[in-house]
Amino acid sequence: MHILRKTFVLAAGLFLTLSVFGYFLGKNNNLTFINTSSNFTDNRVVTSTEAMSRLKEKASLAKDYVDENGFDVSYCFMIDMRLPSGKNRFFVYNLLKDSLEVAGLVAHGKGSETESGLIFSNTPKSNCTSLGKYKIGHSYNGSFGLSYKLKGLDKTNSRAFDRAVVLHSFCGVPNTEVYPAPIALSEGCPMVSTAFFTQLKSYMDESQEPILLWIYY
Repeated sequence: MHILRKTFVLAAGLFLTLSVFGYFLGKNNNLTFINTSSNFTDNRVVTSTEAMSRLKEKASLAKDYVDENGFDVSYCFMIDMRLPSGKNRFFVYNLLKDSLEVAGLVAHGKGSETESGLIFSNTPKSNCTSLGKYKIGHSYNGSFGLSYKLKGLDKTNSRAFDRAVVLHSFCGVPNTEVYPAPIALSEGCPMVSTAFFTQLKSYMDESQEPILLWIYY
């Protein structure tokens, strides 16, 4: 009986230790997922200082990437999945001025939402958001009206084009923050409000080069 109790305590301790360390990689049906701790779902409260620090760190890396890969060098789009969906987490960043220009709400995929935390997947039909860098391609008119094709540039999002992951708007996404309430879920696409989409469109229309979109955690 004592041995069983000790085994149970050790197993529980190991589980809690894994949860505390942020996120871990696991396998499910031979498909790779990134599973985040439950601390980062409903209780995922991140201060603006932490979010801005993370944004500036990614923007610094983005500057080199856009220079070397033929992207627009003035602006990039950044999405911080560590922030809850009810908070502004889609950022338009001015790379030349090293400053934030515009921020808005953005949905994540319904397949990413689980009781134990967010998961991110590159798997077809998973309805998950995929982390990584994207090239924003040409526009077209689809089920949600005007939309922009997205090409995944990393191993974590390489199937984005085949999965029909696109940047689009939806009238059900609010224009202002609603946290602690969440917003609507997508089928894996970065989905924004109609008004915010119009703002994003103006940046894309004025750019002579493709704009980099980076979804990170």
